Amino acid sequence: MDIELSPTAAQIVGTACNLLVSGGYNSFSYADIARHVQITKASIHHHFPSKANLVQTVVQLHREKSRNGLMALTAKFDDPLVELRAYTEHWSACILDRSPSFCICAMLAPEIPSIPSEVAQEVHGFFEDLTAWLAYVLERGAAKRQFELERTPSEEAKSFVAIVYGAMLGARAYADPGAFGAIVSPAIDRLKRKTSRTK
Repeated sequence: MDIELSPTAAQIVGTACNLLVSGGYNSFSYADIARHVQITKASIHHHFPSKANLVQTVVQLHREKSRNGLMALTAKFDDPLVELRAYTEHWSACILDRSPSFCICAMLAPEIPSIPSEVAQEVHGFFEDLTAWLAYVLERGAAKRQFELERTPSEEAKSFVAIVYGAMLGARAYADPGAFGAIVSPAIDRLKRKTSRTK
């Protein structure tokens, strides 16, 4: 997917992304974006006819960035255990330095029953992308005898996604950035082969 944005459209998308991270789909309006970007609501409608169209674009770009980042991890390390740790360390660093410390899809997922279907479809797609990559990492790690899986790679991947996103929520709920690593690190240890846990 190749979405080209004008400078103004990119500002609108960036602002919408920040507002989504802060409060989800129903937490902002075009009036809020207009104040942040200092343009009229009519100008926003020119670029994005509806809020659903805007948020769909935001999630599409988020998916693309995420896919590229995950592929880059595999290309850089080609080591499943290192890739898994690098993935979680990315989020740990984001949470610790308070840069975008929450995935927009984590904010949107609980709203799926009430958000427009085109946005919900992109959110589903994001988690499918992530689960497929994690399953690929776990399957390769099991073949290399790094991981000891109790279920299929896909099932283990879904569980790991739930742990990572639950850890994001925990870090925010407890106002404790360290909670993320405290929750995720044991999950990685559980996946490692028993023979490698003492190394």
